[in-house]
Amino acid sequence: MDEKGERPPKKFKVQSRHRNLWRQFLDSEGVLLIDYLPKGTTMNGQYYANLLAQAREAVVQKRRGKLLRGVLFLQDNASVHTARVSRQALKDTGFSEIDHPPYSPDLAPNDYFLFSNLKKELRGRRFVDDNQMKMAVESQFDYKEKEYILGGLKALYTRYEKCISLEGDYIEK
Repeated sequence: MDEKGERPPKKFKVQSRHRNLWRQFLDSEGVLLIDYLPKGTTMNGQYYANLLAQAREAVVQKRRGKLLRGVLFLQDNASVHTARVSRQALKDTGFSEIDHPPYSPDLAPNDYFLFSNLKKELRGRRFVDDNQMKMAVESQFDYKEKEYILGGLKALYTRYEKCISLEGDYIEK
């Protein structure tokens, strides 16, 4: 209250109406799995461990023989990825993990490649519900050619080489 006994005006924080969290698993041939976190659910180690099992099953179903040849797996060092249950689940998949330096968005394809392009393509669109948003996201991935995803992964290889030559310093472009 101020001196006159009046309440100060309320301040409102502007935020988006909906926020959706999803994880996608992809390889050089395209998207293997997209999982949308259900509203009211927290992404934790157990949830992520279940996703890893689903990702393994997607590889088995969509990329016959790839597990036998070996799967290299890249993820950042988020706490959900380093949780004990997640680490065990990753071992259970049989995937070989690629080391990812902490706090390195320049080495995360989602950050430098997928999401930036997805944002550009969906900019200005409004979705009436979550299903419409999911359909828009998935259609963006569906119409991408194999070369699009492969180009992003090749950029990852180039970025890793730069990171090594710069001894871990941040890469702008």
